[in-house]
Amino acid sequence: MADNPIFSLKDVNQYYGGSHILRGVSLQANLGKVTVLLGRNGVGKTTLLKSIMGLVPIKSGSIEFAGKAIQGTTPFERARAGIGFVPQGREIFSRLTVEENLRMGLAYKSASTPIPAELFELFPVLKQMINRRGGDLSGGQQQQLAIARALAAKPKLLILDEPTEGIQPSIIKDIGRVIRMLADRGDMAILLVEQYYDFAQELADDYLVMQRGEFIARGAGIDMEANGVRQLVAI
Repeated sequence: MADNPIFSLKDVNQYYGGSHILRGVSLQANLGKVTVLLGRNGVGKTTLLKSIMGLVPIKSGSIEFAGKAIQGTTPFERARAGIGFVPQGREIFSRLTVEENLRMGLAYKSASTPIPAELFELFPVLKQMINRRGGDLSGGQQQQLAIARALAAKPKLLILDEPTEGIQPSIIKDIGRVIRMLADRGDMAILLVEQYYDFAQELADDYLVMQRGEFIARGAGIDMEANGVRQLVAI
């Protein structure tokens, strides 16, 4: 499949105080593909995602989505434009029901907008637990809820920050299956930040490896093993 970029960063720099956190990073995410970003803790991955979502302003460079520069827009505007974000740690609303959590993903649409039936096809457990509080779900079920919430508004770019963290293996497989299915439809780009190498390799169409705020390797997912990516991200 040829590149079909919906999102790109170009020469993005970010500082915290006097520390240069992101060092001229550039990447693109293509419709129909899973782009995997790997790196150890503390290399700048979370700062990169916060910059993409507008939670921290970039110092220089450009961020484009669907052909428009978005570096000057708010997080709300980026979400409304079609960027879905599943943060590390899930951040569901524990006191709200599964249904209410899903409706939060539709917050900027009219109150009568139905929850897409597809979400329950992707994650059947959520339909079974529709009236249960989010805080009563297992960690894996909460992760499925967080992903479904991000999908509710039908984004064109889905960003996942370490979705396998603390999740049981059976649900990791389910989440991997959903990610692959969403990408294969061809109308969504997926940016997956992950430390679990085997999960990342299985899904990656393209990969990037971050170290000290810059990308030190990139290529096709099929070449990850031959290019020694496992060793680059080993802790």
